[in-house]
Amino acid sequence: MPPKPRSQHPSPVSSAHPIAPLPVPALSIQPLNFAAEDPGPEGWKALFEQARAADDAGVDRLVVSDHVVMGEHLEAYGDPSAGGVEGGVQPTGPDGHWLDPLVVLSMFAASTRRTRLMTGILIAALRRPATLAKTAATLDVLSGGRLDLGVGVGWQKEEYEANGVPHAGRGARLEQTLEICQMLWREQRASYASDEVRFENVHCMPKPLQPGGVPIWISGRLGPTLLRRIVRFGSGWIPWGDDARRPAAGLARIQEALAEAGRSAEGFQVTSRVPIAVEKNGRLDLARTLAPVPAMAAAGITDFRANLRLPGRYEDALELLAPLSEAFREATGR
Repeated sequence: MPPKPRSQHPSPVSSAHPIAPLPVPALSIQPLNFAAEDPGPEGWKALFEQARAADDAGVDRLVVSDHVVMGEHLEAYGDPSAGGVEGGVQPTGPDGHWLDPLVVLSMFAASTRRTRLMTGILIAALRRPATLAKTAATLDVLSGGRLDLGVGVGWQKEEYEANGVPHAGRGARLEQTLEICQMLWREQRASYASDEVRFENVHCMPKPLQPGGVPIWISGRLGPTLLRRIVRFGSGWIPWGDDARRPAAGLARIQEALAEAGRSAEGFQVTSRVPIAVEKNGRLDLARTLAPVPAMAAAGITDFRANLRLPGRYEDALELLAPLSEAFREATGR
């Protein structure tokens, strides 16, 4: 039986509430915070119906994506040399509607109680570092310590140009952003100096509720630069491109790099998609969908992304997600 529906407007979570634990393995879903055409205010309300249903169904993590602007050269999404993925097709045209992920997650925080909230991904280098640190810390505090930041460099040159941020050197700029965020989250009195950013003896309050700050998941293809970035900043990895097809092999490389750097791999997280199987009548086939999950968990995958087409009504979304969540817990022994 699905859980009993509750009030649509739960009280906001205060900082006095305990930090939500990180469930491992975790089931995550990705409500679409974008649309090819304007769905209107009523259309966007489906996001919050889906979030409440996921929370009540026992889904562990809600993930939303990021685009600040869209250029007209969308073929770059299918070009690995530009940061895209081979054969990839951007899901909207240049006039697609993309809601800001941190604003959406703040709305989710106010309408859910336990589900973790994640960007997948946030193009973090487009945001000014101290402002991002403050925004993320605020969201973490108000959600009761439920935020995860998945970050990457993105694939669109136009997004950097529209923000007045150089596209060249964007990887180094991302690392500077993460370095400043973690410094402001962890240090009571922080100073920093680079060619682009300089400050002395600043205080950024409140701090995130989560010890050490908001967990950062690094997205991208594995190579020397990304491995160094993960070792330095990462609590998790979001595989991209060919690596997304072989996440366990990538995880082994990360574990080796962590060990070489003197970092423990304990608690490090990796996400991977769960292939969705449907029956002839179009209903979700739970047995076939979850069949690969035990082996994936044994290989070290911790976050299982089920990319489902979610109904817009709370009751329908709950009817879909509650059996999936229950079957996932059984498949993983949770």
